[in-house]
Amino acid sequence: MDTLIILDFGSQYSQLIARRVREAQVYCELYAWDMPQDVVMDHNPAGFILSGGPNSVYQPGAPQLPDYVLESGLPVLGICYGMQALTHALGGVVAGAQHREYGAAQLTTRLHNPLIPAGAQQVWMSHGDRVEQLPEGFVPLAETANAPYAAMGDPSRHLYGLQFHPEVAHTPNGTEILKRFSRQICGAKPEWTPQSVIDQQVARIKAQVRDARVLSAVSGGVDSSVATALVHRAVGDQLVAVFVDHGMLRLNEARQVIETFGENLGMELIAVDVREDFFRSLAGVQAPETKRKIIGERFIRHFEHQAQSLGLPPFLVQGTIYPDVIESRAPERAQAHKIKTHHNVGGLPEEMHFKLVEPLRYLFKDEVRRLGEALGLPAEMVWRQPFPGPGLAVRCLGEITPERIRKLQLADAIFTEELDRAGLLRMHRDESSQLAGTSQSFAVLLPVRSVGVMGDQRTYQEAVALRAVTTEDFMTADWARLPHDLLARVSSRIVNEVDGINRVVYDITTKPPATIEWE
Repeated sequence: MDTLIILDFGSQYSQLIARRVREAQVYCELYAWDMPQDVVMDHNPAGFILSGGPNSVYQPGAPQLPDYVLESGLPVLGICYGMQALTHALGGVVAGAQHREYGAAQLTTRLHNPLIPAGAQQVWMSHGDRVEQLPEGFVPLAETANAPYAAMGDPSRHLYGLQFHPEVAHTPNGTEILKRFSRQICGAKPEWTPQSVIDQQVARIKAQVRDARVLSAVSGGVDSSVATALVHRAVGDQLVAVFVDHGMLRLNEARQVIETFGENLGMELIAVDVREDFFRSLAGVQAPETKRKIIGERFIRHFEHQAQSLGLPPFLVQGTIYPDVIESRAPERAQAHKIKTHHNVGGLPEEMHFKLVEPLRYLFKDEVRRLGEALGLPAEMVWRQPFPGPGLAVRCLGEITPERIRKLQLADAIFTEELDRAGLLRMHRDESSQLAGTSQSFAVLLPVRSVGVMGDQRTYQEAVALRAVTTEDFMTADWARLPHDLLARVSSRIVNEVDGINRVVYDITTKPPATIEWE
């Protein structure tokens, strides 16, 4: 299908550009600005979007616009630093602004154009440098009080630049701008729909595995369930689903996964209890990256054992999604900075006897949910909150022991129960279209002891942090504004009902700068 390429110059909003383009039902992929030309052009792109970034185009070693972008003759949209890089490459002048511009600004269109809706409108600015002289052939399209060239264009060559960020929610017309660029200026057809993804992936899966049987790694989470359902749609009874119980699931979750999976997907599920092996392998380990790699390696070894015992060839289904690929610096994003290793991407062992089947690898979380609905999965499975593959191992900071995991399970269950009772366990939009509820919520056991007092006696016990966020794509997230009385009730229940915990705190950090998970 028609594809747009987003070249990433280091903006914190780069992934949001991809989300907005896909909302216009146009497929796109995100690559570092210096990705080799053949890798990018192999997609036969319909156009390019250049992201923002923290640099100045005149700094030594600053990212520059690759020559092949302009040589291609394809439409180009530069956003913030991308606009400045485009200007610099075409002979215009970029200079430091006398007044840096951050936050909301009023944009006024100066010239009717196919990119920006006419009239005054709010946009979101985040820049120091700005364009002082337009490249030859360009005309000013819009301005703000501090940016006379807040938007520029050369319609004859389909080249455009925006000083503001159309991808963020604070630019209300931003989605329309990206839609116009993708579908009207680039001429990309709106083919990126759940049904088109299903058709495309079914064909790819059939071509990859042919007549072989396939093993699916099932965790009960949204991603693995949708991936399994998609592969089952493609190969039917060739699929064997295996659930590995590593002992670090939420309270009573192993039993729930087995029951729910069998009832809703109508396929045989083999459950394997390997709790003892995982706890033994993690004994004494505290470093988060080491935990993830150990868990990734043990998962693979147990799946290999199951495949051998069943006489299956080496195909393994995983619910890897695009944020996993982006944050783990997967091979196709080798130029990017690694945020953390996801157990199913960078955490896999170098030597393994499986070929991976990853039908969701380039989908964002909300796209996965829509795909699940299109596949006919029940709402309680599709809208289940995300749960990391390593389970509570990445929410139990410090050493992993059965006793500490048990504490965390009980505290997490209390938090989940109270959110559910208050109707806040699922994200939705309220009457003013604001995000409400929680997209992801959980407890974290900290390797920190503090002094407390219970029953007139001194205690010296561990602390729990509560984390609840709202997000649409899981690439950025805001902390959930939970009612104070709910937090007070959760805190009271945890310190009274869970032995060994005497302090509860609430995490109010956004992503970025933090990640959603603590490890």
